[in-house]
Amino acid sequence: MMKPEPGMAPWSHEDWVASGHRTLEAELQAISGLSERMDHNFASACTTLLACQGRVVVTGMGKSGHVARKLAATLASTGTPSLFLHPGEALHGDMGMVTSKDVVIALSNSGSTRELVMLMPLFKRLGVPVLSLTGNPDSILAQSADVHINTGVDREACPLGLAPTSSTTTTLVMGDALAIALLEARGFTKEDFAFSHPGGHLGRQLLLRVRDIMHTGQRLPVVHKSTALRQVLMEVTSKGMGLTAIVNDKGVLCGIFTDGDLRRTLDQGLDIAKTRVEEVMTGHCTTIAADALAAEALHLMEERRINGLICTDTEQKPVGALNMHDLLTSGVL
Repeated sequence: MMKPEPGMAPWSHEDWVASGHRTLEAELQAISGLSERMDHNFASACTTLLACQGRVVVTGMGKSGHVARKLAATLASTGTPSLFLHPGEALHGDMGMVTSKDVVIALSNSGSTRELVMLMPLFKRLGVPVLSLTGNPDSILAQSADVHINTGVDREACPLGLAPTSSTTTTLVMGDALAIALLEARGFTKEDFAFSHPGGHLGRQLLLRVRDIMHTGQRLPVVHKSTALRQVLMEVTSKGMGLTAIVNDKGVLCGIFTDGDLRRTLDQGLDIAKTRVEEVMTGHCTTIAADALAAEALHLMEERRINGLICTDTEQKPVGALNMHDLLTSGVL
Protein backbone atom coordinates (compact mmCIF):
# COMPACT_ATOMS: atom_id res chain seq x y z
CA MET A 1 0.00 0.00 0.00
CA MET A 2 1.31 3.42 -0.86
CA LYS A 3 1.85 5.74 2.05
CA PRO A 4 -0.85 8.46 1.88
CA GLU A 5 0.37 11.95 1.15
CA PRO A 6 0.01 14.40 4.08
CA GLY A 7 -3.40 16.00 3.97
CA MET A 8 -4.96 13.27 1.81
CA ALA A 9 -8.45 12.30 2.91
CA PRO A 10 -10.12 10.16 3.70
CA TRP A 11 -7.63 7.75 5.26
CA SER A 12 -8.71 4.15 5.60
CA HIS A 13 -8.62 2.13 8.81
CA GLU A 14 -5.49 0.39 7.50
CA ASP A 15 -3.78 3.74 6.80
CA TRP A 16 -4.22 4.90 10.40
CA VAL A 17 -2.97 1.59 11.82
CA ALA A 18 0.04 1.56 9.48
CA SER A 19 0.99 5.06 10.58
CA GLY A 20 0.77 4.04 14.21
CA HIS A 21 2.96 1.00 13.57
CA ARG A 22 5.60 3.15 11.84
CA THR A 23 5.79 5.45 14.88
CA LEU A 24 6.02 2.58 17.34
CA GLU A 25 8.72 0.83 15.32
CA ALA A 26 10.78 4.02 15.08
CA GLU A 27 10.58 4.66 18.80
CA LEU A 28 11.25 1.01 19.72
CA GLN A 29 14.35 1.13 17.54
CA ALA A 30 15.47 4.30 19.29
CA ILE A 31 14.98 2.76 22.74
CA SER A 32 16.85 -0.42 21.82
CA GLY A 33 19.86 1.71 20.93
CA LEU A 34 20.08 2.95 24.53
CA SER A 35 21.32 -0.41 25.79
CA GLU A 36 24.74 0.28 24.30
CA ARG A 37 24.94 3.47 26.36
CA MET A 38 24.58 1.79 29.75
CA ASP A 39 28.28 2.32 30.40
CA HIS A 40 30.56 4.01 32.91
CA ASN A 41 28.87 7.36 32.26
CA PHE A 42 25.53 5.96 33.42
CA ALA A 43 27.21 4.48 36.51
CA SER A 44 28.96 7.79 37.25
CA ALA A 45 25.67 9.67 36.93
CA CYS A 46 23.99 7.29 39.39
CA THR A 47 26.89 7.57 41.85
CA THR A 48 26.75 11.37 41.70
CA LEU A 49 22.98 11.42 42.23
CA LEU A 50 23.13 8.96 45.12
CA ALA A 51 25.73 11.11 46.87
CA CYS A 52 23.65 14.28 46.50
CA GLN A 53 23.10 15.94 49.89
CA GLY A 54 20.56 18.41 48.58
CA ARG A 55 18.04 18.02 45.80
CA VAL A 56 18.27 16.92 42.20
CA VAL A 57 17.41 19.92 40.02
CA VAL A 58 16.12 18.84 36.61
CA THR A 59 15.97 21.45 33.87
CA GLY A 60 15.10 21.66 30.19
CA MET A 61 13.32 23.85 27.64
CA GLY A 62 10.39 23.09 25.37
CA LYS A 63 9.64 19.38 24.93
CA SER A 64 12.76 18.56 26.95
CA GLY A 65 11.25 20.69 29.69
CA HIS A 66 8.16 18.49 29.76
CA VAL A 67 10.36 15.41 30.06
CA ALA A 68 12.36 17.17 32.78
CA ARG A 69 9.20 17.81 34.79
CA LYS A 70 8.28 14.15 34.56
CA LEU A 71 11.77 13.03 35.58
CA ALA A 72 11.74 15.36 38.58
CA ALA A 73 8.36 13.96 39.63
CA THR A 74 9.54 10.35 39.20
CA LEU A 75 12.69 10.96 41.23
CA ALA A 76 10.75 12.68 44.01
CA SER A 77 8.20 9.86 44.25
CA THR A 78 10.88 7.16 44.39
CA GLY A 79 13.04 8.50 47.19
CA THR A 80 15.23 11.14 45.52
CA PRO A 81 14.31 14.72 46.55
CA SER A 82 13.95 16.61 43.30
CA LEU A 83 12.47 19.67 41.63
CA PHE A 84 12.01 21.11 38.15
CA LEU A 85 13.78 24.37 37.25
CA HIS A 86 12.57 26.28 34.20
CA PRO A 87 15.70 27.63 32.46
CA GLY A 88 14.03 30.85 31.36
CA GLU A 89 12.77 31.59 34.86
CA ALA A 90 16.16 30.63 36.30
CA LEU A 91 17.73 33.45 34.28
CA HIS A 92 15.32 35.88 35.93
CA GLY A 93 15.49 34.95 39.61
CA ASP A 94 14.78 31.26 40.03
CA MET A 95 18.50 30.38 40.23
CA GLY A 96 17.94 31.10 43.91
CA MET A 97 16.32 27.65 44.07
CA VAL A 98 19.68 25.98 43.47
CA THR A 99 22.14 25.42 46.34
CA SER A 100 25.72 24.18 46.46
CA LYS A 101 24.51 20.82 47.82
CA ASP A 102 22.34 20.09 44.79
CA VAL A 103 22.98 18.15 41.59
CA VAL A 104 21.69 19.38 38.22
CA ILE A 105 20.38 17.23 35.37
CA ALA A 106 20.15 19.24 32.14
CA LEU A 107 18.09 17.87 29.24
CA SER A 108 18.51 19.06 25.66
CA ASN A 109 18.41 17.05 22.45
CA SER A 110 20.63 19.51 20.60
CA GLY A 111 22.85 20.15 23.59
CA SER A 112 23.02 23.81 22.62
CA THR A 113 19.77 25.25 24.05
CA ARG A 114 20.61 28.89 24.66
CA GLU A 115 19.00 29.21 28.10
CA LEU A 116 20.76 26.10 29.40
CA VAL A 117 24.11 27.16 27.98
CA MET A 118 23.73 30.50 29.77
CA LEU A 119 23.09 28.70 33.06
CA MET A 120 26.18 26.49 32.91
CA PRO A 121 28.64 29.16 34.23
CA LEU A 122 26.26 29.81 37.14
CA PHE A 123 26.13 26.12 38.03
CA LYS A 124 29.92 25.96 37.82
CA ARG A 125 30.24 29.01 40.07
CA LEU A 126 28.11 27.28 42.71
CA GLY A 127 30.23 24.15 42.38
CA VAL A 128 27.15 22.10 41.52
CA PRO A 129 27.75 18.82 39.64
CA VAL A 130 25.97 18.88 36.28
CA LEU A 131 24.76 15.80 34.45
CA SER A 132 23.57 16.29 30.89
CA LEU A 133 21.36 14.11 28.71
CA THR A 134 21.71 15.24 25.11
CA GLY A 135 21.53 13.81 21.60
CA ASN A 136 24.88 15.34 20.62
CA PRO A 137 28.01 14.23 22.54
CA ASP A 138 30.02 17.03 20.89
CA SER A 139 27.64 19.79 22.02
CA ILE A 140 28.40 22.54 24.53
CA LEU A 141 26.25 20.97 27.24
CA ALA A 142 27.77 17.54 26.70
CA GLN A 143 31.32 18.84 26.83
CA SER A 144 30.85 21.18 29.79
CA ALA A 145 28.90 18.75 32.00
CA ASP A 146 30.61 16.65 34.65
CA VAL A 147 28.87 13.55 33.28
CA HIS A 148 27.19 13.19 29.90
CA ILE A 149 24.77 10.50 28.74
CA ASN A 150 24.05 10.25 25.02
CA THR A 151 20.31 9.95 24.30
CA GLY A 152 20.60 10.67 20.58
CA VAL A 153 18.55 8.95 17.88
CA ASP A 154 19.20 8.26 14.22
CA ARG A 155 15.82 9.65 13.25
CA GLU A 156 12.68 11.04 14.78
CA ALA A 157 9.42 9.15 14.49
CA CYS A 158 8.02 12.31 12.90
CA PRO A 159 8.26 11.76 9.10
CA LEU A 160 9.31 15.40 8.70
CA GLY A 161 12.15 14.89 11.17
CA LEU A 162 11.03 18.02 13.00
CA ALA A 163 8.74 17.19 15.94
CA PRO A 164 10.67 15.81 18.94
CA THR A 165 9.34 12.26 19.20
CA SER A 166 11.92 9.48 19.35
CA SER A 167 14.40 11.83 21.01
CA THR A 168 12.03 12.72 23.84
CA THR A 169 11.20 9.04 24.26
CA THR A 170 14.86 8.04 24.69
CA THR A 171 15.41 10.88 27.16
CA LEU A 172 12.33 9.84 29.11
CA VAL A 173 13.44 6.20 29.20
CA MET A 174 16.98 7.06 30.26
CA GLY A 175 15.58 9.26 33.02
CA ASP A 176 13.45 6.34 34.22
CA ALA A 177 16.54 4.12 34.20
CA LEU A 178 18.36 6.60 36.45
CA ALA A 179 15.40 6.86 38.83
CA ILE A 180 14.93 3.10 39.14
CA ALA A 181 18.66 2.47 39.64
CA LEU A 182 18.59 4.97 42.53
CA LEU A 183 15.41 3.37 43.92
CA GLU A 184 17.10 -0.02 43.99
CA ALA A 185 20.34 1.35 45.46
CA ARG A 186 18.43 3.06 48.27
CA GLY A 187 16.44 -0.07 49.11
CA PHE A 188 13.24 1.89 48.50
CA THR A 189 10.23 -0.14 49.74
CA LYS A 190 6.48 -0.26 49.14
CA GLU A 191 6.03 1.52 52.46
CA ASP A 192 8.37 4.31 51.31
CA PHE A 193 6.41 4.59 48.06
CA ALA A 194 3.14 4.74 49.97
CA PHE A 195 4.50 7.60 52.10
CA SER A 196 5.18 9.55 48.91
CA HIS A 197 1.70 8.69 47.60
CA PRO A 198 -0.58 8.97 50.64
CA GLY A 199 -3.58 9.80 48.47
CA GLY A 200 -3.19 6.76 46.22
CA HIS A 201 -4.70 3.30 46.65
CA LEU A 202 -1.38 1.78 47.73
CA GLY A 203 -0.84 4.61 50.18
CA ARG A 204 -4.21 3.98 51.80
CA GLN A 205 -3.48 0.26 52.02
CA LEU A 206 -0.07 0.68 53.61
CA LEU A 207 -0.57 3.78 55.75
CA LEU A 208 -4.20 3.83 56.87
CA ARG A 209 -4.73 2.30 60.32
CA VAL A 210 -7.88 0.95 61.93
CA ARG A 211 -7.78 3.82 64.44
CA ASP A 212 -8.04 6.30 61.54
CA ILE A 213 -11.48 5.06 60.45
CA MET A 214 -13.04 3.25 63.43
CA HIS A 215 -16.10 4.57 65.29
CA THR A 216 -15.20 5.74 68.79
CA GLY A 217 -16.72 7.54 71.79
CA GLN A 218 -20.41 8.27 71.40
CA ARG A 219 -20.34 6.70 67.93
CA LEU A 220 -19.22 3.33 69.30
CA PRO A 221 -22.17 0.93 69.76
CA VAL A 222 -21.80 -0.86 73.10
CA VAL A 223 -24.24 -2.33 75.68
CA HIS A 224 -24.01 -4.35 78.90
CA LYS A 225 -24.61 -8.10 78.60
CA SER A 226 -27.75 -7.90 80.76
CA THR A 227 -29.44 -5.37 78.44
CA ALA A 228 -32.81 -6.41 77.03
CA LEU A 229 -32.92 -6.98 73.29
CA ARG A 230 -35.34 -4.07 72.81
CA GLN A 231 -32.70 -1.60 74.06
CA VAL A 232 -29.98 -3.44 72.13
CA LEU A 233 -31.92 -2.96 68.90
CA MET A 234 -32.21 0.74 69.63
CA GLU A 235 -28.44 0.95 70.11
CA VAL A 236 -27.73 -0.94 66.89
CA THR A 237 -30.20 1.23 64.97
CA SER A 238 -29.05 4.57 66.38
CA LYS A 239 -25.34 3.89 65.71
CA GLY A 240 -26.06 2.57 62.21
CA MET A 241 -23.30 -0.02 62.08
CA GLY A 242 -25.36 -3.20 62.07
CA LEU A 243 -23.70 -4.41 65.26
CA THR A 244 -22.93 -3.60 68.88
CA ALA A 245 -20.23 -4.68 71.30
CA ILE A 246 -21.34 -6.52 74.45
CA VAL A 247 -19.39 -5.95 77.69
CA ASN A 248 -19.42 -7.36 81.22
CA ASP A 249 -19.40 -5.51 84.55
CA LYS A 250 -15.70 -4.63 84.10
CA GLY A 251 -16.24 -3.22 80.61
CA VAL A 252 -14.43 -6.15 79.02
CA LEU A 253 -15.72 -7.39 75.68
CA CYS A 254 -17.63 -10.65 76.02
CA GLY A 255 -19.46 -10.80 72.71
CA ILE A 256 -21.06 -9.07 69.76
CA PHE A 257 -24.63 -8.76 68.51
CA THR A 258 -25.18 -8.22 64.80
CA ASP A 259 -27.99 -7.98 62.26
CA GLY A 260 -27.41 -11.68 61.62
CA ASP A 261 -27.94 -12.48 65.30
CA LEU A 262 -31.15 -10.45 65.19
CA ARG A 263 -32.54 -12.50 62.30
CA ARG A 264 -31.73 -15.72 64.10
CA THR A 265 -33.37 -14.39 67.28
CA LEU A 266 -36.58 -13.45 65.47
CA ASP A 267 -36.69 -16.88 63.86
CA GLN A 268 -36.76 -18.37 67.37
CA GLY A 269 -39.75 -16.22 68.32
CA LEU A 270 -38.07 -14.82 71.45
CA ASP A 271 -39.58 -11.93 73.40
CA ILE A 272 -37.25 -8.99 72.72
CA ALA A 273 -38.59 -7.13 75.76
CA LYS A 274 -37.55 -9.87 78.20
CA THR A 275 -34.63 -11.66 76.48
CA ARG A 276 -31.21 -10.44 77.58
CA VAL A 277 -28.58 -9.97 74.90
CA GLU A 278 -26.11 -12.34 76.59
CA GLU A 279 -28.53 -15.18 75.78
CA VAL A 280 -28.33 -14.64 72.03
CA MET A 281 -25.06 -12.80 71.40
CA THR A 282 -22.09 -14.25 69.56
CA GLY A 283 -19.36 -14.88 72.12
CA HIS A 284 -15.64 -15.13 71.39
CA CYS A 285 -16.04 -12.70 68.51
CA THR A 286 -13.28 -11.64 66.13
CA THR A 287 -11.45 -8.47 67.21
CA ILE A 288 -8.62 -6.32 65.92
CA ALA A 289 -6.18 -3.83 67.44
CA ALA A 290 -6.65 -0.15 66.71
CA ASP A 291 -3.08 0.21 65.40
CA ALA A 292 -3.50 -2.60 62.84
CA LEU A 293 -3.57 -1.68 59.17
CA ALA A 294 -7.01 -1.08 57.72
CA ALA A 295 -6.00 -3.53 54.99
CA GLU A 296 -5.55 -6.18 57.68
CA ALA A 297 -9.09 -5.53 58.88
CA LEU A 298 -10.35 -6.01 55.32
CA HIS A 299 -8.47 -9.31 54.98
CA LEU A 300 -9.82 -10.51 58.33
CA MET A 301 -13.41 -9.67 57.44
CA GLU A 302 -13.14 -11.35 54.05
CA GLU A 303 -11.50 -14.43 55.56
CA ARG A 304 -14.09 -14.80 58.35
CA ARG A 305 -16.96 -13.70 56.09
CA ILE A 306 -18.12 -11.03 58.52
CA ASN A 307 -19.15 -7.41 57.93
CA GLY A 308 -17.82 -5.76 61.07
CA LEU A 309 -15.11 -5.82 63.72
CA ILE A 310 -14.74 -4.65 67.29
CA CYS A 311 -11.44 -2.95 68.09
CA THR A 312 -10.06 -3.68 71.56
CA ASP A 313 -7.21 -2.43 73.72
CA THR A 314 -4.69 -4.58 75.61
CA GLU A 315 -7.28 -5.24 78.35
CA GLN A 316 -9.80 -6.47 75.77
CA LYS A 317 -12.04 -3.46 76.31
CA PRO A 318 -13.78 -2.13 73.17
CA VAL A 319 -12.31 1.16 71.95
CA GLY A 320 -13.82 1.25 68.48
CA ALA A 321 -15.70 -0.55 65.74
CA LEU A 322 -15.71 -0.57 61.96
CA ASN A 323 -17.54 -2.29 59.13
CA MET A 324 -17.20 -2.86 55.40
CA HIS A 325 -18.82 0.48 54.64
CA ASP A 326 -16.05 2.27 56.56
CA LEU A 327 -13.41 0.43 54.51
CA LEU A 328 -15.26 1.26 51.31
CA THR A 329 -15.56 4.98 52.02
CA SER A 330 -11.90 5.18 53.14
CA GLY A 331 -10.75 3.75 49.81
CA VAL A 332 -9.18 0.57 51.20
CA LEU A 333 -11.80 -1.70 49.63
